[in-house]
Amino acid sequence: MRIDRYLKQLAKKGETFTIDDAYKITHISRPYLRKLLYRLEKRGAIERIERGKYLLIPLHSEKGEYTLHEFVIASILIHPYSIGYWSALNHYGLTEQIPQVVFIQTTSWKEKQELEIFGVKYRIVRIKEAKFFGIRKEWIEETQVNITDREKTIIDCLDKPQYCGGIIEVAKGLKNGKFDKNKIVDYAKNIGNSGVIRRLGFLCDFLGINIELPEVKTRNYLYLDPTMPHKGPKDAKWRLIVNADERVLGALE
Repeated sequence: MRIDRYLKQLAKKGETFTIDDAYKITHISRPYLRKLLYRLEKRGAIERIERGKYLLIPLHSEKGEYTLHEFVIASILIHPYSIGYWSALNHYGLTEQIPQVVFIQTTSWKEKQELEIFGVKYRIVRIKEAKFFGIRKEWIEETQVNITDREKTIIDCLDKPQYCGGIIEVAKGLKNGKFDKNKIVDYAKNIGNSGVIRRLGFLCDFLGINIELPEVKTRNYLYLDPTMPHKGPKDAKWRLIVNADERVLGALE
């Protein structure tokens, strides 16, 4: 049967496909292709992820009961992309907290930044191209997925603490992880945010991590953790208002 042949050809591409992938395989008109995909979805052979993107349902599996790892789903939502922030922290075991959202970093624009697919929430974070680096590929359920490396994950979280559960989670990551110090310093310089260098310097001093960072030359102060109440003592060396919970920070020493 021709439809079954199409499904087998799509399966060779992987567990997900786009309407463009289907068009290249079938070479049928797009209006008819949409009807075909609709019938396949009704039949339980595929499931719609979002407009123009689908999940193949394996034989002997039921629609609604089968899904993929959330990172694999994330990999088809936007391009270019990288799993990052709290999701990457958790992936590397740098935090014991399990994020309720999958964070996706991209340089592209998407109308909806917050999505929910198969009961999982996704947050798309758009960044400048200059910040889009430090990405590695990892195998997740037979699919290669882009994930920020350990050092870039820490730097990204210092750049945007609101996407990692706050500065405490970054501190845990620094304390628990093994890092290439030269790489993390290079990343801190290249991210283009002096706040990253200041937060990294403060946390490394606090945790007793020996690292060489550029001298802070600004007179302005910023908050160590922009997600916390805006009050706390000042750190003159790093020009920071230390507004993180001191009891929690102290427990990390």
